[in-house]
Amino acid sequence: MLSAAPSPQRPLSVSELTAQIKDLLEAAFPEIWVAGEISNFARPQSGHCYLTLKDDRSQLRAVMWRGVAARLRFEPQDGMEVVCRGHVDLYAARGSYQLVIADIVPQGVGALELALRQLREKLTREGLFDPARKRPLPRFVRRIAVVTSPTGAAIRDFLQVLGRRWRGADVLVVPVRVQGEGAAAEIAAAIQTVNRLATPIDCLVVTRGGGSMEDLWAFNEEPVVRAIAASKIPVVSAVGHEIDVTLADLAADLRALTPSEAAELIAPAAEELVAELRQVERRLAAALRSRAETARSRLDGIAGNVVFRRPFQRVFELSRRLDDLGGRAARAVRGLVRLARQRTDTVAGRLESLSPLAVLGRGYSLTQRAADGRLIRSADELSPGEEIITRFVHGQATSRVEHVEP
Repeated sequence: MLSAAPSPQRPLSVSELTAQIKDLLEAAFPEIWVAGEISNFARPQSGHCYLTLKDDRSQLRAVMWRGVAARLRFEPQDGMEVVCRGHVDLYAARGSYQLVIADIVPQGVGALELALRQLREKLTREGLFDPARKRPLPRFVRRIAVVTSPTGAAIRDFLQVLGRRWRGADVLVVPVRVQGEGAAAEIAAAIQTVNRLATPIDCLVVTRGGGSMEDLWAFNEEPVVRAIAASKIPVVSAVGHEIDVTLADLAADLRALTPSEAAELIAPAAEELVAELRQVERRLAAALRSRAETARSRLDGIAGNVVFRRPFQRVFELSRRLDDLGGRAARAVRGLVRLARQRTDTVAGRLESLSPLAVLGRGYSLTQRAADGRLIRSADELSPGEEIITRFVHGQATSRVEHVEP
């Protein structure tokens, strides 16, 4: 209610007027629902959220305190159509009114569905769901860790199927809550604990039975998805029924439709393994028989070879061939020597015919100057009184020139 009417003698201060308007607004609108489009959304370090709700004609400032914002399943964004519940407040420092939001719901899609869509898009961009990072399970598992509720139907179904198919594995049950407040933190912590165990674990199973989206929400929480993606142990996710797909399923190395199928995927059936081993045994025996028959046939062929029946026959043949080659070589050498001798005789005859001694043998002689031994070819080269030497086929004679006739 307003106080006494103000007058020129007693005017209201700005703070008094603002306080009265604030009381009127808060009394008139203690709780309202407002629909509009988000714009100018901001979340500073304080954790409070500031935004503007608008339609095609008006806009309304709004604030969402940190405690309310922390409980949101989705991230408000500009352009999102929402319905907000809250009360009207007047911000005295600016003299403007605002809507203090206590709850906010997206229009056209549920809050959980929107939150799931936003988180999935975010983690997909980071590559947490990339098929290339999926790892195969071991062919035979010896130690299995199961992160689940120890009292739920999921663990009973898993152990029943596993016990029927394969008795060679030890199962470590890591108890956690699988729904409700704090369940996601417990599941993520359990996955990290299993990865730190000193005893090596071959396979890690994260599982629970079916339920609504709210019941399965812990397996859509970001800490659980990141813990599965960071696990060094191959992870099998078996959450809910066939139609339920959680982010944990997308991040795991292998998704099973049910806890029972998880046991079937992890462990081979003993009967199938025995049948497979028997088939391998038959194939191995047939292969060994075939190799033995082939070896026996080759051995018989080797034993019938002439080398083993007359082992020295080859030596004798080679010795005889060596003798033949030796005789051919000797004949060839003699022929070459005879041919060389004939060629030598021919060359010697030609040389003999060209020899000066042969010319002298036919009655000719050679005359040289005694002083320098130079051959005299013409009488013009001589002078009276000069001493000369005349060579015959046998011996030589020294004489002196008495007279030269040109």
